[in-house]
Amino acid sequence: MSLLFSRNFGPLMAAQFLSAFNDNLYRTAMVFLISFQLLRDQPDQAAALATLGAGIFILPFFLFSGMAGELADTRDKAAITRVIKAVEIGILGVGAWALFTDSVMLLMIVLFLTGTHSAFFGPIKYSILPQHLPPQLLLKGTAWVEAGTFMAILLGQIAGGLVGHSGAAFGMVAVAFAGWLFSLFIPPAPPVEPGRRADLNPWTSSVKVVRASWADGRQREAIIAISWFWAMGAVFTAGFVPLVSTRLLASPAVATLFLTVFSVGIAAGSLAINRIMKGSISGRLAPATGVALAASGALLYLGIQLYDAPSVPIGVAAFLARADGWLILAALLGISVAGGMFIVPLYALLQTAAGAAERSRAIAANNIINAAAMVLASGVSAALLAAGLGIAEVLLLVGLLNLLIALRLRRNRALLAAV
Repeated sequence: MSLLFSRNFGPLMAAQFLSAFNDNLYRTAMVFLISFQLLRDQPDQAAALATLGAGIFILPFFLFSGMAGELADTRDKAAITRVIKAVEIGILGVGAWALFTDSVMLLMIVLFLTGTHSAFFGPIKYSILPQHLPPQLLLKGTAWVEAGTFMAILLGQIAGGLVGHSGAAFGMVAVAFAGWLFSLFIPPAPPVEPGRRADLNPWTSSVKVVRASWADGRQREAIIAISWFWAMGAVFTAGFVPLVSTRLLASPAVATLFLTVFSVGIAAGSLAINRIMKGSISGRLAPATGVALAASGALLYLGIQLYDAPSVPIGVAAFLARADGWLILAALLGISVAGGMFIVPLYALLQTAAGAAERSRAIAANNIINAAAMVLASGVSAALLAAGLGIAEVLLLVGLLNLLIALRLRRNRALLAAV
């Protein structure tokens, strides 16, 4: 825990935690406002806007990640973070106004701006770690960032549903201001090549960073595996509500329980892998955790098949009173813990695989490919569901595909060896 309160890590950890919390607080409050108030009598239109919103949020990662990586490698990362955090206050101030005025158009514009904010902050929160932490603490720092991110996502979504749009409006501005205050205490992180000029063309900068990272075998393998993790996560989290409502015949609160178990499990796995690997940075356990993901996915499918659906929807207490409910939760926990153990060493490996002068660009390339993978996975999942495949079968298919990822990682283990 001492790392969390250190000057070299604590302020960054707090700033990124609050940023992830705010993103999800705003997005959830926006969806609730649209679904339960503005378009309460038009559920299809509300669902369409929620889907559109997901695309609007992710679009800036395609447009601006290359620029963000270029800037972060040619400027002081701490100084850029302070600017980003200050801008966030303004963005969410406008977002608060949008929530109060019920302006759907303004809500979507702010959603795009929050995605832009995240796209610019994304490369920094990982690439700054090797400048502030010694090698033996890099995996631990990465584990805390990953664990904190998923807990912030969970808490932001829960808060967004509980406090209402008025409470969210005030809360997210206060949280943004707190994040900016923490950013003031992040130590300097000057560029390794201070004289290099940044490419601020969205297209050429994105192509350049992706091409450079793809040409490096170690970076490429780490990015492929990380992108698969985010694609899988996108399918699973999107599948919780239809799985619970249509196959398990349970209440929305059970879907929230699933999201909680998933987020907490990833956080636990993220922290556990640092202890298991004792701070060493390598992808040597990635194939094994990939197999564990596949096995847990198969167990989840078995649990769903053994589940005796009730005649009427049940709540959390009734679901937890069932042995078959616990089997499903155990499988879900296995997936999430294995996922956390899978992803953290790969992020640490990506940070060290890239040269000190190009770390931010490597993370930016990863973010671009991650975004593409999530969009593609969501599209394929939607197509399979439209073709008549059940949600349980889609989740099983995604789970078993981890065996192919594990095999690829096993064959390329030399590229993922300790650094």
